[in-house]
Amino acid sequence: MKPDAVRGHLDALILATLEKGALHGYAVMQALRESSGGALELPTGSLYPALRRLERAGYVRSEWRMVGGRRRRTYELTAAGRRALDTERSEWRDFAAVVEGVLRPGTASS
Repeated sequence: MKPDAVRGHLDALILATLEKGALHGYAVMQALRESSGGALELPTGSLYPALRRLERAGYVRSEWRMVGGRRRRTYELTAAGRRALDTERSEWRDFAAVVEGVLRPGTASS
């Protein structure tokens, strides 16, 4: 998958990943990779700024925890983050329906 394909949807993907529970940054990358069947390979240069942006917006909160014997910053969804994810999902369904309507064979006008 082209890296640009994620642009504009990264926040929703991260929020959906954190909906399942608190994770540290590398675990978020792994979860995205696994849930996408390996199609999503996020560079750390994209993920960590997005996590900080989501935290500043109040959609996630973070804290330092011991994970696997190491001290790691973990992130979890807030109530505001759940509402934002609901909105993102609704907007995605609407967008996908519009794109599908345009791309469906035989729908182009001549």
